[in-house]
Amino acid sequence: MISASRSQLGGARRLVVKVGTAVVTREGGGLALGRLGDLVEQIASLRAGGHQIVLVSSGAVGLGAQRLGFETSPSTVVDRQACAAAGQGALMALYDMLLNEVGLRAAQVLLTEDDFLHRHRYTNLHQTLERLLELGAVPIINENDVVSTVELALGRNMVFGDNDRLSALVAASCDADLLVLLTDVDGLFTDHPLEPGAERISEWTPEVGFTIGTRRSRGGRGGMGAKVASAHVGTHAGCAVVVASGLQRGILPRVLAGEDVGTLFPPDSRLDKRRRWLAFATAPAGRLRVNDGARRALTLRGGSLLAPGVVEVSGEFEAGSVVSIQSASGAEFARGLCGLSSTEARALAGLPGDGRQRPLVHRNDIVVLSDGEEDE
Repeated sequence: MISASRSQLGGARRLVVKVGTAVVTREGGGLALGRLGDLVEQIASLRAGGHQIVLVSSGAVGLGAQRLGFETSPSTVVDRQACAAAGQGALMALYDMLLNEVGLRAAQVLLTEDDFLHRHRYTNLHQTLERLLELGAVPIINENDVVSTVELALGRNMVFGDNDRLSALVAASCDADLLVLLTDVDGLFTDHPLEPGAERISEWTPEVGFTIGTRRSRGGRGGMGAKVASAHVGTHAGCAVVVASGLQRGILPRVLAGEDVGTLFPPDSRLDKRRRWLAFATAPAGRLRVNDGARRALTLRGGSLLAPGVVEVSGEFEAGSVVSIQSASGAEFARGLCGLSSTEARALAGLPGDGRQRPLVHRNDIVVLSDGEEDE
């Protein structure tokens, strides 16, 4: 029996499909031609059924490493850039050839963190993807590893550190209805899939119990923890997310048919595009720590952030910068555009007002990420 949540997946008009390195490549590092051919056949079938597809593909660094003779995965940024340069063209050429065989056109889109950090570039990305889909192309997206070191420098605080999160940001940018993260396991499990008693989680709920280990995807940077975090980005943007095995043939039509495959993360309420950008595609320039009264005013009443509620200003930033708004314990629960510089904010923080003072962050420039009650 198809669940109510899964029964709605077939109505998804626009899909973002992310394929991981373990799906794109074989164990030895070469391209998995049979899997890629099957993936392209699935895309063609979905396109014929009226669905629009955006593909986010890993695999360039791994493929380049094999072509350049690396015996192990490259560890330095410059080596990973070199491997990306050697692998990206080959990967794209294969996609272009395969899509051409089924009557479709590929369009390569290489992104850097700046394409998300700056709102005008984020808007341009949305418009470009819209136009490509109108023209009937299949956008194929990856980070521009050759010129960007952000994703390749592991462990740094960043907008996206892997293609899982990149695909979720793309889904939010292009108003996707469904994001499918294809990996080498059958979804999210209560424990590592090889552990005795581990069970696949069919549908995510806040109460679900699971353990995420430190295991990363073969040849990739993600792992299941990254997929869960990215799924939450997608669902908060109003997009359903399914984590499923890309090693299974014909998996995409099965997902859309509502079959119980993978793990479904049901969509949450859809934020408007500006708030989606604030919530997920920015790296805050500073932090405003607030008292509990201010936190309640923001989360329960949708108010603006005024000076009396701010107890600490951290970082150096100009007026109009994105800031993280944190509870008294230091946990982020909102983001916003600060109308004052850090110097001006520090001068006013904690001072009583007469009710007519200029807000540090106006309510129209705030996106609430959680209620923050767990911090009490």
